[in-house]
Amino acid sequence: MLRLVLPKGSLEKATLQLFEDADLTVQRGSDVDYRATIDDPRVIDVTILRPQEIPRYVAQGLFDVGITGRDWIEETNSDVVTLTELHYSKATARPIRMVLAVAGDAAYRHVTDLPQGVRVHTEYPELTRRFLEQNGVDAQVSLSYGATEAKIPEIADAVVEITETGRALRAAGLKVLDTILISYTELIANPESYADPAKRRAMEQLQTLLTGALEARGRVLVKLNVEAAQLDTVIALLPALKSPTVSKLWGDDAFAVETVVAKSEINTLIPALKESGATDIIELPIAKIVH
Repeated sequence: MLRLVLPKGSLEKATLQLFEDADLTVQRGSDVDYRATIDDPRVIDVTILRPQEIPRYVAQGLFDVGITGRDWIEETNSDVVTLTELHYSKATARPIRMVLAVAGDAAYRHVTDLPQGVRVHTEYPELTRRFLEQNGVDAQVSLSYGATEAKIPEIADAVVEITETGRALRAAGLKVLDTILISYTELIANPESYADPAKRRAMEQLQTLLTGALEARGRVLVKLNVEAAQLDTVIALLPALKSPTVSKLWGDDAFAVETVVAKSEINTLIPALKESGATDIIELPIAKIVH
């Protein structure tokens, strides 16, 4: 049904983990194989390629659906359908920022301060040219093949680079002048494939599994019993996606309560619940949350 392309490189490990969490485990002979399979009737083949190439290949119809970053969709100016943003990246759930950076001691404060003919190195030459032209800067934009931040000041006057935390830029003694783009990982589709009702349904089902797995990350299910007299006090302690589920226990003036909470809160929540009268408290892992 669907020809799927997944990103190789920095996003590879996180993407394969997401598919495993979504019960769409990607199987391949070795870590260097570019061909893979998913034991799912909706996916007929899987290819693993650099994310830079994925938007263009999906737009051309070589694949029905793929995962890449908004940065590469913009850089290649590809005509694709975004099914959803997937809030994960190489190391965190935060998006990456594409930034224009210069030496920390440079006098520039904004992109419009850059002189005409400024040397700019980047892995994103087309997007960079468009950004600089929009701001009236006539620049010499050169393609960088890596270690871009190390090229200031001898080789470049400015760089356009991606960052999750800004740590590498600060370590290189650079400062950010402007943020060009906020980029999430995206699930994208070929427009013609998306127009096919059967393929579109399959895409949306995969989307449900992937977003459900992401939604469940960092959350647990808490179940407990509580006497009626302490119910309001316990409920007041419970965060919830909407509201906790409360059920009357048979034969007792007591209730069973369950809700979803952040895993990061559980170490303080459980003792507080116990002190407020909750009993039989159970913490359970969650695989997916589908709204």
